[in-house]
Amino acid sequence: MSTQPDTTQPSSDAHSLIERLNWRYATKKMDPSRKVPADKVERIVEAARLAPTSSGLQPFELFVVTDPEVRARIRPIAWNQGQIVDCSHLLVFAAWDNYTAERINAMFDYTNEVRGFKNEGWENYRQQLLNSYPQRSAEVNFEHAARQAYIGLAAALVAAAYEGVDSTPMEGFDPKALDEILGLGERHLRSVAVLPLGYRVAEQDWLVDLPKVRRPRERFVTEV
Repeated sequence: MSTQPDTTQPSSDAHSLIERLNWRYATKKMDPSRKVPADKVERIVEAARLAPTSSGLQPFELFVVTDPEVRARIRPIAWNQGQIVDCSHLLVFAAWDNYTAERINAMFDYTNEVRGFKNEGWENYRQQLLNSYPQRSAEVNFEHAARQAYIGLAAALVAAAYEGVDSTPMEGFDPKALDEILGLGERHLRSVAVLPLGYRVAEQDWLVDLPKVRRPRERFVTEV
């Protein structure tokens, strides 16, 4: 008898996930006295790490900022948003500034190392990328890498909601200034988005009780 789980019916976890996504919102006021447990943070970070990326290159890195002095420096260049300093953990998603042959080869070599063998089709695909990506402009490559970082951001957002952790995705910051604060240029990275994690202060948050507004399914989904 098969011991594989029945995937034809939605699990209670699936229902719970939708409930958590309805619960989450872009939290405006976080409680600086409440810390997100380390195991929850780790699962949120792991969700970002496991996110799919184009060609499996994983062209972004994640910075977990807890140092109060660093976050105090970030706040003024992030539209003075309070979540930057009030959150428990500040996640910064930083994309590769370019696709280079070294970076592409490193990921393909690592894949071969982990899997323990080389595949002819995979090696041919490596050459396709090497013959195209490094020849494009650095800005085109960064924008492509940034889109991959947003996949990781989305995974972290969903994971945070599932863990009952509040979050606020942000683009409202000066990327060049944040890059300088975190020394990203030295690592050939550029900041893309930040995600404060923490817990809401409901009585001080004007958004908490407002209905979630999303277009209805019939205006959002087209079935072909």
